[in-house]
Formats: sequence, structure tokens, C-alpha cells
Amino acid sequence: MSQALDTPPPTPAPPGDDLAALAARHGLTVSGARPTLAEYVRQLWARRHFIGAFSTAKLTSQYSQAKLGQVWQVMTPLLNAAVYYFIFGILLGTKRGVPDYIPFLVTGVFIWTFTQSSILAGTRAISGNLGLVRALHFPRAALPISFCLQQLQQLLFSMCALVVILLCFGVPVSVSWLLAVPALVLQFTFNAGVAMAMARMGAKTPDIAQLMPFVLRTWMYVSGVMWSIDKLTQKDHLPRLVTLALETNPAAVYIDLMRFALIDSFHASQLPPHVWPAATAWALIAGVGGFIYFWKSEETYGRG
Repeated sequence: MSQALDTPPPTPAPPGDDLAALAARHGLTVSGARPTLAEYVRQLWARRHFIGAFSTAKLTSQYSQAKLGQVWQVMTPLLNAAVYYFIFGILLGTKRGVPDYIPFLVTGVFIWTFTQSSILAGTRAISGNLGLVRALHFPRAALPISFCLQQLQQLLFSMCALVVILLCFGVPVSVSWLLAVPALVLQFTFNAGVAMAMARMGAKTPDIAQLMPFVLRTWMYVSGVMWSIDKLTQKDHLPRLVTLALETNPAAVYIDLMRFALIDSFHASQLPPHVWPAATAWALIAGVGGFIYFWKSEETYGRG
């Protein structure tokens, strides 16, 4: 009884302002607090070697259990192109009136696969790597960016097969092939921005990852992967708004730019007006917008 009477009453917790002042005086900061945008960019740049190594490791391990190994990096899009050629080119006749249809189709499949795989991987970048997110402190944008870089590396493997196909079908080597470099830079920026936006949404609602294949499949069918948008938009039955939507579709824009760069029979007249400004605008809108959208929820990833 006496011991209980001698126990001093608990000291009341200081007000919130006093706690903040005490933490600041001793150099303490909130764990996992979101840094400023400039600091976030600096942190990402400091971890550029990790991003590159992580993407390469993921690419190497992707087909490690398959007997053909890395050959599937090229075989998968080629088999998809073969299926699309049979269904759309032969059965539905979309190859009529399209010169060099096989190079046209394979280029479309490879470039579309780059965007599709980047967005799918980005959607699961946080929700599929919670162990890594919770165990280590690093800017979380490194994950969707590294997955996009992985898909870019895979595309470069596929481009080797594409060059062989172009040469086999009589497409000459041209200076215009150099245009593939800025086109890929713009497409990678667009892909990374969309992947970061989807990574944030996928972290909050993992079910989005189940919905995305259906959304992307629909997007593919309106992006001119297997058929010529130019041939379709020349017809008068389409409303102007539909024609404009088809021509400014970002996936179609990047596919057309790559076809223009690589295929000699794909002329500038088949490109939509202002195609390079449109490609640049999509890259800036998606890249910058997606990055800021992702950064705003930086402190929430891996919680809950």
C-alpha cells in the first residue's frame, strides 16, 4: 500500500509541437517520410547502378528454368507475330494493300510488347515485391523503372531478330534506322511514366493487376499492331473524332515511328500529322506526370 502511494504520477506527454521540437533538436526525422521531389530525384540517380543491376538480374532469371533459356526472349514475340499473321494477315486479310506486311507486323508486335510488358510489370512492381519494399529503404520508383529497363533490354534482344527479318524480306539498311534511337527513348519514357502510375494504383488495389491484361488487349486491337491505321483512316465512314483518337493513340504513335525508321516502304505520308511532337508530348505527360503521381504516395508503399 505504501509502495503504491510512493509511486509518482505518470508524467503527461508533451504537446505535439514540443515533441516535434525535441525530435528536431536531436536530429530525428519521421521514418519513411517522403523527401522533396528534387531530393527524390537525387536519391534515384544515386541508385542508378542498383536499378541497372536489378533489371539485368530479373531478365536473366526470367527464363532460367526453361531449357532454351534466353532464346525465349526472341521466340516469344516471334511466335505471337506468327499467330497474328495467320489470324489477321491470312484469315482476315489485313495484309492486303500493306507492303512488306511481315516486317510491318513483326515491328508492331515487338514495339507493342515493349509497352504491354512494361505496364504489366509496373502494375505489380510494389504489390509483388512487398518483402523488398519493407526490408530496405530506397526510393520506390526504382522498382517500376527497373522493370521497364528490363523490358527495354528484352526488346533490344528482339530487335536483333527483327533486323534479320528485315534483311530477309529485302528491306535495305538505311540511315533512317538511326531514328529508332530517339523513338525508343521517347517510348521508354512513356512506358516508365505509365508503369509508375500503375504501380501506385496496384499497390493500393492489387486486383487491378487482374484487370490490366483485358485493358491492354483492347488497347492493342486499336493500336494498329496487326493492321494499318493509315488505310483505315483514309475511308470517309469514320467520324473525325475517331480518326483523331486512332492517330494520336500513344501506342500507335510509337509503333508508326519505329515502322517509319526501319521499313523503307513505310513512308512519311502514312504518319499522322505532327507525329514527333505527339510522341514527345505523350512521353512528357506520362513520364513527368506518372513520376510525380508515384512520388506523392512514397511514404505509403509497403504499409498496411
